[in-house]
This record gives sequence, structure tokens and C-alpha cells, in this order.
Amino acid sequence: MRIIGGTARGTKLFTLEGKVTRPTLDRVKESVFNIIQQEIEGGVFLDLFSGSGAIGLEAVSRGAKKSILCDKSKEAINIINKNKEKTHSEEKVEVYNSDFEQILKTLKEHIDIIYIDPPYETDYIQKALKILQNSEFINEETIIILETNDEQRILNELQELKYEITDKRKYGIAHIIFLRKNA
Repeated sequence: MRIIGGTARGTKLFTLEGKVTRPTLDRVKESVFNIIQQEIEGGVFLDLFSGSGAIGLEAVSRGAKKSILCDKSKEAINIINKNKEKTHSEEKVEVYNSDFEQILKTLKEHIDIIYIDPPYETDYIQKALKILQNSEFINEETIIILETNDEQRILNELQELKYEITDKRKYGIAHIIFLRKNA
């Protein structure tokens, strides 16, 4: 796994051993970042299930003012900190060893882009979106990106929430859904 664009382009990242995490494929990452490139510059990026930190570090490499990376695994946090150092992004990256619900309930600063890629087969996307819908740190301009293997389940869950789907893409088993919060 590596950073594919920006100032840290080509930097190989440390990864977590085993099958606990599922890294986002480079082609998926490249496509997502091509879609949101205009919104990244100078923005604040939140990656809720960071794993190795590759997505949040990619955002900083491509011009985000700041990335907030959250993972409840201590092993993941250790890898994120190594990758943060390797990409020379210590000043632009905040790392939290926390449950996603806790971090969503404590954030105060405005977030421009949120990436939500939890373990598949969980209800974490729905839980996160329910908390976000009442959060004051996002608005109608905030881009929310979901990665899932079960697009239909997520689309069904979205019907009862206040979000507008702005784009959808499919890459193998990965479905990427772009949302904005409705007023």
C-alpha cells in the first residue's frame, strides 16, 4: 500500500498484519480522490475507521489542511503513527484511539470531508450517519463518503435519514456512495 498522489506520492505505508482490517484498493482510492480533489485543498478530513491511515494520509498529501484519523485498535494506531512519521505529516494529522461513536459525539470543529469505511457486515455506517445528521460540525457542503460491500442495504437505511446521494461507484465488491446532508 502506498500514497498515490500529492506531496508524499509513492511513499510505501506500513500495513496491519492479518485480516482484521481491509485496506481500500489503490484503484478505489485513486478514483475517490479524483472525484473529491477540488474539495480537499485546505479542508479538514475525517477518516472514522482508519486502519493503516492510508486514506487520511492521502488527503493530507493532496492538500488537506488537516486529517483526523480514528480507530479503536491500538495496533492500528501504532501503524498510523508510523505512517504519519514516514509521510512527514505529523503536524497535519490528529490520531484518536477511540470508538467512532465517541469521536463523533466529541468533535467540535467543522469537517469538510468524512470517509466511513467500517468492517463490512456491521451497522456502523447507519449508526455513524444517525449521529452525523444531528451534528453541528458538518453542514450541507460536507461530503460524506461511504465504502460498503452491500449497497442495497445502505440505500435502504438511507431512506429514513436526511441525506442526498450525489454519486455512486462500484469497484469489484466495493461500493462507494457519496452523500451530502440535507438542510
